[in-house]
Amino acid sequence: MKRTLTGLAAMAVLGLAGAANAQTVAPAPNDYGKPESWLCLPGRADACAVDQTTTIVPADGKTSVETFKAAAAPAYDCFYVYPTVSTDPGGNSDMTIDEAERRVVEQQLARFASTCRVFAPMYRQVTLAALRAVMLGQGAPGNAALAYGDVRDAWIWYLQNENKGRAVILMGHSQGARVLQGLLANEVDGKPVQKQMIAAYIIGMNTPVEGGNYGSIPLCDKADQAGCLVTYVSFREASPPPPVSRFGRTDAEGRRAGCVNPAALLAGKASADEAPLQAYLSAKGFGAVSGATPKPFAKDLTVSTPFVSMPGLLSAKCVAQGDFTYLSVKVNADPADPRTDEISGDVVVGPITLKDWGLHLIDVNLQMGDLVALAGRQAKAYGVK
Repeated sequence: MKRTLTGLAAMAVLGLAGAANAQTVAPAPNDYGKPESWLCLPGRADACAVDQTTTIVPADGKTSVETFKAAAAPAYDCFYVYPTVSTDPGGNSDMTIDEAERRVVEQQLARFASTCRVFAPMYRQVTLAALRAVMLGQGAPGNAALAYGDVRDAWIWYLQNENKGRAVILMGHSQGARVLQGLLANEVDGKPVQKQMIAAYIIGMNTPVEGGNYGSIPLCDKADQAGCLVTYVSFREASPPPPVSRFGRTDAEGRRAGCVNPAALLAGKASADEAPLQAYLSAKGFGAVSGATPKPFAKDLTVSTPFVSMPGLLSAKCVAQGDFTYLSVKVNADPADPRTDEISGDVVVGPITLKDWGLHLIDVNLQMGDLVALAGRQAKAYGVK
């Protein structure tokens, strides 16, 4: 394999496709009975107890503020694995909670506290430093088996100590999604706990599908369906996956990447039909991953809330084109209204936009409102009251 890799090829090597450069002596397992081994646990003021207040910007530019409140006694759980965010210097992160981990659960998980108990284990993930090393052709210093083993141990601890027969949604993005693919295959599919799975949300990573299934787990094809899987990778309609992209690519065995559009399911449509997105976009930017800063959301608008939502601005549909299957995101720009005609979300390195990454940074933000609403619908279909 060549070591002069583009961003997505690097990500595929870097702990998302195998245990590259795994250590010969296995590190000691984590103790998930310790609260400090978790980013988020129910009933405490932690990384998920953060402000989710949102500025709503409709087409007429007359803004309003949407407040947020966590559910008092959710009837089901969400188990989440975060993407590659660690700024630790080694190939694998340590277990110390840093700003990078806090930031990602603010963006991708905390809003789910309105509908479920949230669990987010820390794990010794393959780091951004390791990703950069691969992108520079310097080898793959990360140990993906270590990262997976930590999440497996956290899942087992959760089942033994916190689950108590409750229904659960598994969710993850990017490296976290790849780890969950392994967890679904090894610890859920065909096991008794599969009966407790409301759904799995595997976002920002190719999920190879045969006959509409990942193993025995079907892709979701309607909102009122439990026991199924939601998965997609996102690209701009105007900038589809280039030939070098790994996201969305059909694999070597001819299995296409799955694509499920939550917004379409909620609208009673097929995933291939276009539907408006209920996006919650960050007003703060994307931290260490990208040099880009958010574009102004509207003319003469100052945003003081952590999030912005612009109803009707974005829509999407699943597209199968050539070797790629992906969520095609359209900006419904109108130069006559005060709102932006573009959104931020690309991976930017210096002056270069890495088009093979698509809208990877905001995969979850694009459908956050739809995913939360879908979780409620699927929980009801499962039988949660």
